[in-house]
Amino acid sequence: MSRIFVPNFGFLSTSQEKDVLRRLSEGPSRRAVLKGLVAAGLASGVAGNVLLAATNARANTPVRGGTLRVAGAMSSTADTADPALFGNSTDYSRGFMFYNGLTVIDPEMKAQPQLASSWDQDGTNTVWTFKIREGVTFHDGSALTSADVVYSLNRHLDPATGTKAMTIASQFKEVAATGSHEVRITLVGPNGDLPILLSTPHFMIVKDGTTDFSKPNGTGPFVAEEFTPGVRSLGVRNENYWKEGLPYLDAVEFFGIPEENARLNALISGDVQLTTTINPRAISQIEANPNVVLFETKSGTYSNLIMRQDAAPGNNPDFALGMKYLMNRAMIRNAVFRDFAVLGNDHPIDPSNPFFNADIPQREFDPEKAKFHLEKAGVLNTPIPMVVAETARASIEMGSMLMEDGRDIGLQIDLQRVPSDGYWSNYWMKVPVGFGTVSHRPTADLVLSLFYKSDAPWNEAGWKSEQFDQLLIAARAEPDFDRRKQMYGDMQVMIHESGGTGIPVFFSNLDAHSAKLKGMVPIATGNMMGFNFAESVWLEA
Repeated sequence: MSRIFVPNFGFLSTSQEKDVLRRLSEGPSRRAVLKGLVAAGLASGVAGNVLLAATNARANTPVRGGTLRVAGAMSSTADTADPALFGNSTDYSRGFMFYNGLTVIDPEMKAQPQLASSWDQDGTNTVWTFKIREGVTFHDGSALTSADVVYSLNRHLDPATGTKAMTIASQFKEVAATGSHEVRITLVGPNGDLPILLSTPHFMIVKDGTTDFSKPNGTGPFVAEEFTPGVRSLGVRNENYWKEGLPYLDAVEFFGIPEENARLNALISGDVQLTTTINPRAISQIEANPNVVLFETKSGTYSNLIMRQDAAPGNNPDFALGMKYLMNRAMIRNAVFRDFAVLGNDHPIDPSNPFFNADIPQREFDPEKAKFHLEKAGVLNTPIPMVVAETARASIEMGSMLMEDGRDIGLQIDLQRVPSDGYWSNYWMKVPVGFGTVSHRPTADLVLSLFYKSDAPWNEAGWKSEQFDQLLIAARAEPDFDRRKQMYGDMQVMIHESGGTGIPVFFSNLDAHSAKLKGMVPIATGNMMGFNFAESVWLEA
């Protein structure tokens, strides 16, 4: 524990710390502790400050033990423990329980060493050498070596794997072991973001030769005791975890509750201690409960209107443009997200990103321009099916607003609400007009590569631009910041003008947890510490 500092007094000596903490641990009343401190020679005002500082210090000192029950926002029989196939927040959260990556993202969006103890590159950002941490074991007791890393990365290059990270992995020209604990990654072209890219959950390290993921076998903080897709995951503390002192919890039980009110009620009733994806409408209910804490993470997360460009009506550019003008962004920010959001401008780079293009004029809510383009597209007075689901955050509210505003200009939106269960596998990217939710990515290259490059598996609207693809690859290799910013700025203009996605706002990730849960720190890559809460949190006794 760090030294105890007392306002108007200074740091306590080691003996004073021990005395104060001993008195607190013995469990007497606050008044009795104060009397004891005064009797020990402290003035009453100083004694009060000492007690407050010591109480805070004790509260912020991690304790071991307890089982944390967590309710995620989605659950499906398509849930997987294969990192290459991770497709949603439930998969990511489970992944961080059972596996580690070579690197991990910190709260500052920087890559920190994890299974890679260090790395360097050849000066061109093309050939990278990673030192693999020694003394790490998988849950089955076998030692981590470079062979496991080579296998884990190379399996993304096998089409039979069906990886969700092919757009990133296709940058690997060669992944080879150069020693028992050293791996060289040669890229097809320069990319200075490689350590950050390798923090993506899909690149978590599995044991060499693994093909059966029914029981995860990783190096992570928890050992899988149960994994039942669509039901729950149960992990117990990895007693041989390579990070000394971690994790704090005895066990983590993770399951999905797609219905948002049911998730919150489970927390309030004490059935779970942590839950995710809180609707801003419920904030007042949380703030009125002293046993529950709202946890905000400012991020570049967004929910977007997806208009597939390989099917009608999205294959008509005027339809997409008309729908973008029909989005009342200020109303969405204020009424739907209760101001826990900033305005978006129909491209995926949020204002906090250093490569954000602030020169693109903000697209405003303009029903007349919307009517002009939608009439030009020939869709007025024709029913347009629009699929929404609670799991695609705020899609029901945004779809309802579009439907109401559309009526005023002769647009007939047929709002089709479908169950959250199975939405991401059965509807997302498969219906002509629907919604998605995209978590914050730590670099511009990553979000553009995953969701807008022509061959990206998550190219939601099926938008294809050869010019965009060439510019994206060139930006990776550009060492000059200003020139690189101009490239990313040009790509944002292209998506803004012709892309098939409408992005009205970037919103904060809102979670809630028991007041007894400690150690939560915002990490912008997603809810619940960028989905990586398990090894860092503890339950106060």
